[in-house]
Amino acid sequence: MSAKKGFTRLDCIVLCIILVIAGGLRVYKINNPIADWHSWRQADTAAVGRNFVEGSFDLLRPRYDDFSNVQTGQYNPEGYRMVEFPLYNATFAALYKAFPAMSLEVYGRLVSVIFSLIIISVIYILLLYETSRTAALYGAMTYAILPFYIYFSRVVLPETTAIGFIFLAIATLYFWSSSLKRITQSLLYVMAVLFAALALLVKPTTGFYLLVLGIIFLKKYRTRIFVKPWGYILLALAIIPFFAWRLWIQEFPAGVPSYEWLITSVNTASGPQNIFMKPAFFRWIFYERILILISGGWAGLFLLLGVIRNTKKSGLILTSFGISALLYLFTFQGGNVQHDYYQTIILPALAIFTGLGIHSLYEAKAVFLHHIPLTVMIAVIFGFSWVISYSTVKGYYGYSEQLINTARVIDTITSKDALIVTDSTGDTTLLYNAHRRGMPAVSESLPNLKQRGIDYFVTGNGVIGEKVQEEYKGLFKLIFKNNDVYIFKL
Repeated sequence: MSAKKGFTRLDCIVLCIILVIAGGLRVYKINNPIADWHSWRQADTAAVGRNFVEGSFDLLRPRYDDFSNVQTGQYNPEGYRMVEFPLYNATFAALYKAFPAMSLEVYGRLVSVIFSLIIISVIYILLLYETSRTAALYGAMTYAILPFYIYFSRVVLPETTAIGFIFLAIATLYFWSSSLKRITQSLLYVMAVLFAALALLVKPTTGFYLLVLGIIFLKKYRTRIFVKPWGYILLALAIIPFFAWRLWIQEFPAGVPSYEWLITSVNTASGPQNIFMKPAFFRWIFYERILILISGGWAGLFLLLGVIRNTKKSGLILTSFGISALLYLFTFQGGNVQHDYYQTIILPALAIFTGLGIHSLYEAKAVFLHHIPLTVMIAVIFGFSWVISYSTVKGYYGYSEQLINTARVIDTITSKDALIVTDSTGDTTLLYNAHRRGMPAVSESLPNLKQRGIDYFVTGNGVIGEKVQEEYKGLFKLIFKNNDVYIFKL
């Protein structure tokens, strides 16, 4: 299937079908509590939104439920969460406050789902215009149906929203580059600037895709790119809000997590380990994650074909997506190995090159004389890949009923304004589900934590519970105990 000039009615029908499938897959278990895979990160994100709802929409001072020194090295009694600009959090909080028919968590997931559908649409359109309808179909379907893509397109995290914004910037600038009408050009350019600025505010790592915007300018102006001001203006207007935000959050050091380790190191049971350019980095990222977990093994063949195909056919614009993804992976090696959700940023690039790889098979007429058996073969490979990926990703949707029950107990027997400390090694999931603020780690002795205003200590470890009961007998009262949890009044 070769692309025709423009976006036709057929493309509209095909894309709508893909979006319906993608949307349906992404609402699976959308009512789950924030206790599934990477719940600690989702809980922090959701807590900012919940505090907007319960307090004020102070976008310059976002707060979450963690007062501890775990993330920043300093105690954070105000609960400041000074990371990315909280536009994503404010969006789902505002939706919940305006239409409280669904839970805050569902709105958080739905915002991610909507932006994932935007990403799919842009992938389809770019591949259609730059290559073919075949590439567009399979590239969009890759992002729509593979399990890893699905899960991280419906979590309460800002990555998908930010990618949606940068892809809107890419799409609007792409059409700006070929528009002949002055008014249309101006509107598209302004939209590209706005979307790029929002993307960098919501998640600065989307800045790696600024390379794609630069290639669009290069394609339009060629050697004149250095004397034309539009690229410089877009870059300046896109990054100024980001740097202004970074300058502002330095006023709240207790709310700014450390990030240096993301470049070179991973945290292990024996402490931080340097992984920069080590064989383990390449094995974890390119084999365990990209090939097996994300592509499901067999579909990785299509991805590889897309990478090695003739760059003259794919063009600089599509190639730049791959370069952007590689630059991101090699810059944040520690973070990408430590956490699989860091690969959310590269998912659109992987989908694009998977589509290009399948397109190259349809072009290989000397090998595949008929498209029907080729299509069947591709469908079978995708089926096997889906099963392989899902065998791991299905566990991402699971959560601990024990944790949720413990959260209910805490919510029942403690006051709403009580401060809780848990021995959760920095994981705020229990605090969030209990709807309490406090500390997710015991960073010093319980008497000292009491002096810091902590009201209750919660542990799910029976040995620790019995030890505390014996050591602080007569000082801290055990107010609740069952097989799963001990709760002490400090």
